[in-house]
Amino acid sequence: MLKHILFLLLLIISNVIFGQEGFYNRLSEASLSLTAQEVTYDPTYFSITYPNGDVPSDKGVCTDVVIRAYRKLGIDLQKEVHEDMKANFGIYPKNWGLSKTDKNIDHRRVPNLMKFFSRFGKVKSISNKAQSYVPGDIVCWSLGGGLTHIGLVVDKKSDDQKRYLIVHNIGGGQVLADCLFDYKIIGHYSYKK
Repeated sequence: MLKHILFLLLLIISNVIFGQEGFYNRLSEASLSLTAQEVTYDPTYFSITYPNGDVPSDKGVCTDVVIRAYRKLGIDLQKEVHEDMKANFGIYPKNWGLSKTDKNIDHRRVPNLMKFFSRFGKVKSISNKAQSYVPGDIVCWSLGGGLTHIGLVVDKKSDDQKRYLIVHNIGGGQVLADCLFDYKIIGHYSYKK
């Protein structure tokens, strides 16, 4: 009987561990698949449907990379962020002078995603060590002058094999780049609903 219980516990623990690893591997794959899509950087405000709304598929910014990758796994960050902001508006950044939520844009702002991921994801340490950043991680940067940026760590390595690459959109579309330490890192998260 004890052997049976131990076996079941081991099975449950391995499913939890490998299930999470599998999720982050799928997130990495979803992110990489976005690089095949032709996208022009476009920060225009769009009125979009809710839930599961998206800007036109040939347009986007850095946050749209994250939103689209998670959507490929059945997670609608537009809905998740909107619902939390509606219930907890006071704790979200007030950088845009808004007095209420806006389901068209709130999830497309890096500081809002940072707040959301810090509330519902795992906040990971900010480090200058490449091995701290693994596939499925979300990284946020300061570009200076109040500008922020976000991208996803994927399961492809730099030419020197020292760090994982990032899928992001900083102006050239949804691309794969070796840019982990190109800007000041201000946020490091993992998120699985």
